[in-house]
Amino acid sequence: MIDLHSHILPGLDDGPQSLAGALDLAQAAVEDGIQLMAATPHVREDYPTTADEMETAVERLRGELVDAGIPLELRTGGELALDRLGLAADELRRFGLGGSPKYLLVETPYSGWPLDMEARLFQLHAAGFTPVLAHPERNAEVQADPAGHLGPLVRTGTLVQLTAASVDGRLGRRAKGASARLLELELAHLLASDAHAPAIRAVGMKAASEAVGDGALAHWLTWDVPAAML
Repeated sequence: MIDLHSHILPGLDDGPQSLAGALDLAQAAVEDGIQLMAATPHVREDYPTTADEMETAVERLRGELVDAGIPLELRTGGELALDRLGLAADELRRFGLGGSPKYLLVETPYSGWPLDMEARLFQLHAAGFTPVLAHPERNAEVQADPAGHLGPLVRTGTLVQLTAASVDGRLGRRAKGASARLLELELAHLLASDAHAPAIRAVGMKAASEAVGDGALAHWLTWDVPAAML
C-alpha cells in the first residue's frame, strides 16, 4: 500500500517527538503493509513548518531508515491549513504531496465550513495545483451533508482523502458513516493513515482496507490512485 498522509517526521509537529518514535512508526507502517509513505507535517499557525525544515527532516529520516534496515520509502509533502495556501508558489510546490508538485494536501477544518472554501480551492486549481482534501469525513458539516459540501468540489477536480481510522470506526460512528457515504457517492479517492503514533493501530491501513468491504475498491484507494499521483 501507499500512504500519502502521515506525521512521521520527529519533532516538527504533533507526531513523534523523537527519532526512536519515528522509527517505531515506520516499522509499524511496514508491518501494516505500507511500502511508501509521504511525510506530511502540519503547515499552520501552531506548527509553521517551512519547506526547508520538512525537506531536511525527510532526508535525515531516510538515512536513519536505511541504517535501521526498515524498508519504507519516504517521500516529501505537507498538510497545509487553509490560511497557508497563500504561500509563494515555489514553497507550495516543495510541499507537493509525495514529491509531486501538482498535488497539495489541504487540511479540512474539524468544525465549521468556510463560506469561501470553493473559491480558495479554485485559486489552487488556477495556479496549477490539484487540491487533496484531508479527512473531510471528520468535519461535522460534511457528516451532515456529504454530497452537498464535497460534490461541487470533486466535480471541479478536487480529490478527497479518507483517514483509515474513520473508515474502520476507530474515530467514531459519525466519521465511519460519512466515510461509507462518500465511498458510496464516489466522492472519495484515496485512503491514508494520518498516523501520528508508533503503533500499528495508529496506522491501520490494512484494517481500513478490509473495512471497505470491496477488495478492488480498497486496492484503488490504497495503490492505484496514490501511485498515479506519484
